[in-house]
Amino acid sequence: MSKIKLLVLQALVAVVAVGLWYVLTTFPIFGVMVLPPFFFSNPVDVAGRIVKWFYEGTIWRHLWVTLIEAVLAFVIGSVGGVLIGFWFARKPVVAAVFDPYVKMVNALPRVVLAPIFTLWLGLGIWSKVALGVTLVFFIVFFNVYQGVKEVSPTVLANARMLGMSERQLMRHVYWPSALSWMFSSLHTSVGFAVVGAVVGEYLGSAAGLGYIIQQAEGVFDVAGVFAGMFVLAAFVIVIDLLVSAIEKRLLVWRPEAAETRA
Repeated sequence: MSKIKLLVLQALVAVVAVGLWYVLTTFPIFGVMVLPPFFFSNPVDVAGRIVKWFYEGTIWRHLWVTLIEAVLAFVIGSVGGVLIGFWFARKPVVAAVFDPYVKMVNALPRVVLAPIFTLWLGLGIWSKVALGVTLVFFIVFFNVYQGVKEVSPTVLANARMLGMSERQLMRHVYWPSALSWMFSSLHTSVGFAVVGAVVGEYLGSAAGLGYIIQQAEGVFDVAGVFAGMFVLAAFVIVIDLLVSAIEKRLLVWRPEAAETRA
């Protein structure tokens, strides 16, 4: 499928969804309003609120705060996940010793940790960053760990037979094997980094997209809540496109997946 056709289909899905939203919140069907505007607002009001935020410039400060928190959480969590994932994969004894503890910490609900981080680190950005790190780290860690473990034994044996040192194995065998897994996890981690920042802001902050949504929800401003969510969704898509561009740059050696014709 061509990129233009794909984009047209994606845009069509959005247009149909928004159209249904508008119709069901504006026109009664058999005398019944399927989606009451008080609870679901409508696309016109939501779009008007978003335009107002950008026109007045009030949204930029909140976007910047959330961006800083999400980027810090993404970078710290990803770097930690990559390093420790590689270490555990190359040290089976260490992985075996810490395995139950890693699973135990990963099983903790992150929402429960948010108030603890706020208590420890205050209402500034670092409590939100810490929450985002806990979400990002484990996604990257498990994928990198699995990627290194999935190295072909044949490729590894051939590389050692050719006299590669451990450093050369890391660079030419283990690292390329883990890259695909790592970038797969990074696409997911982008959203989780933003989620961590927004949830932290929602629970206690003075700025950020989570703060906007919490304030709108507090006064039953449904249009404001939906507008905040749409801005947040667009925000995540932009960051994910940047990750995709970096992935394409670093994985130039990877062959393109075969396309199936519809």
